[in-house]
Amino acid sequence: MKALICGSFAFDNIMVFEDRFKNHILPDKVHILNVSFLVPQMRREFGGCAGNIAYNLHLLGGAALPMGTVGEDFAPYAAWMDEQGIERRHVVEIENTFTAQAFVTTDLDDNQITAFHPGAMGFAHRNRVADATEVSIGIVSPDGREGMIEHAAQFAEAGIPFLFDPGQGLPMFNGEELLQFIDQASWLAVNDYEWQLISDRTGMDAAQIAAKLQALIVTRGGEGSRIYNQGRCIEVPAAKAQAIKDPTGCGDAYRAGLLYGLMNELDWETTGHIASLMGALKIEQHGTQKHRFTHEEFKERFRKEFGSRFELPL
Repeated sequence: MKALICGSFAFDNIMVFEDRFKNHILPDKVHILNVSFLVPQMRREFGGCAGNIAYNLHLLGGAALPMGTVGEDFAPYAAWMDEQGIERRHVVEIENTFTAQAFVTTDLDDNQITAFHPGAMGFAHRNRVADATEVSIGIVSPDGREGMIEHAAQFAEAGIPFLFDPGQGLPMFNGEELLQFIDQASWLAVNDYEWQLISDRTGMDAAQIAAKLQALIVTRGGEGSRIYNQGRCIEVPAAKAQAIKDPTGCGDAYRAGLLYGLMNELDWETTGHIASLMGALKIEQHGTQKHRFTHEEFKERFRKEFGSRFELPL
């Protein structure tokens, strides 16, 4: 069983400004803003939703098949994927483009200024779900707008159940378009802010949306998550992180846990616990693809967190 993971690949360029933005931005001069921040610290991480989800699902032992579009600068990321043993036959290079890139500058007050260049992500629609074989489940995660629309329709046409994860791409769609995604999808996964936006744009509450799906999953950060399924609401506690270093990519790790549970036909409580633990393991490390664990370490941590075991081999 393979999971086709449609979404973005990106380089995350993280910089730290060792001062406070407020000391350099004059409120009464923002109409002629011209500032420069010296950033002695910088790191470049491999990211993007498809890349992160595939990495996490692969860690769990699930067969991940990422699909996305990248630029001519993708070689270091490609080498990393090969080193990790993650398939990339549906990662397509677009000529004369850069891979999507985020440039994030954080100051000493944890304020952030981010610039995002979508680059090759805008060509995601060139990939087609039908190009992938032996796929039994999928996910449509943040990507180019046209790509997200077409991939959802292609999953539905092929009869392949998929998880809809609009994430940062949600503002691109109006209420009618979101309802179209929901009608096509089997599951919807959003954080609490994204859920409120979907509810506002569609005019529907959790019970109404969940009735259209096999499950609605709403994550709430440190407060855990809720899984609405068949008229019930399952409260999933947040796994305790041993350290909180970097929340970026926690949602992708959580979604990989969901996919793993679905691929192995686990009950929703167990699936939610796996997803929750994946988020905690990610937040304990800087970067979105730096955390690692053995299968036995994961099972033991699962037992300590939730007081139970699951016996499927990871």
